[in-house]
Amino acid sequence: MIGDLTIRDVTREVALDVEYNGQAKSPWGAISAGFNARTKLNRKQWDLNWNKALESGGWLVGDDVTVAIEIEFTKQPEPVKQPAVLEAVAA
Repeated sequence: MIGDLTIRDVTREVALDVEYNGQAKSPWGAISAGFNARTKLNRKQWDLNWNKALESGGWLVGDDVTVAIEIEFTKQPEPVKQPAVLEAVAA
């Protein structure tokens, strides 16, 4: 899946590797579908440049960021329509 990601007013196109995990129906009739999505970004492409040198050498923050998303969509069942009931009115 390809889309735009905006961080601090900087927008870049990103590609997500999406995996469909299947779907299931609940006892109440709702149908759910699950997905996982992952991508790896370089934070400097969004002008996130802050860092701090460590006393032991190296840097506090790495350049690569892994984004992992787990999401579930649920379709609610249509409400059951009850037939209209007419009551006889005594005259």
